[in-house]
Amino acid sequence: MILLPQSVQAWVYQPHYGLKDQHSPAGSASTFWSFPSNLLSLPRKHETDEGNGAVPFFISQKMATEEKAIQVRALAEKLLETEPQYFLVRVNVRPINNISVYVDGDEGVTIEKCVKLNRALYKEIVENEVCKDGEFGLEVSSPGIDEPLLLQRQFIKNIGRVVEVEMKDGRELEGKLLAADEKGIEIDEEKGKGKKLEIIRHFLLFEDIKTTTVKIVF
Repeated sequence: MILLPQSVQAWVYQPHYGLKDQHSPAGSASTFWSFPSNLLSLPRKHETDEGNGAVPFFISQKMATEEKAIQVRALAEKLLETEPQYFLVRVNVRPINNISVYVDGDEGVTIEKCVKLNRALYKEIVENEVCKDGEFGLEVSSPGIDEPLLLQRQFIKNIGRVVEVEMKDGRELEGKLLAADEKGIEIDEEKGKGKKLEIIRHFLLFEDIKTTTVKIVF
């Protein structure tokens, strides 16, 4: 198997909806499949009676998608229990039942693994009645190289690489990632060049960090 350097994705395919080929983005291996048209035009029921105590549509819809995200997260984590080298990063559910699941691994994630997990998770979602068969789209992928690091395990796997850190106080730092623990990260920042080169070591608390991304070096 080939370990892909950037995001790998697998979209669920429902044979009776047909296939739509698209080009994969540069630096990734992706397979995109068409979705049933009814996903793009779900019926919406709006409450118009005043004083009936009904929850506004957009609020109830948001609550429904958040509940689905929690359920899908639980199912995905259960599937990954037997393979501790992989871990769930995040789950995103859009109102049109487009579900995105982001998975990472201590040694990376292959497209074959994403496809396998996609099929297993699709089955679990249907069997647990989170969504009905054919009424949702499912994408399983690894986070893109330009996605912010969110979990401690992601920081650990990127030790030795240059990261760009944006602090909550507005400061921006760049340096080699040296270490990471449950409290924060340690980086070496280089300032100046040649004889004036100065290396400044920072220990940054997660609670003070806004975002951290791996710098793409060509």
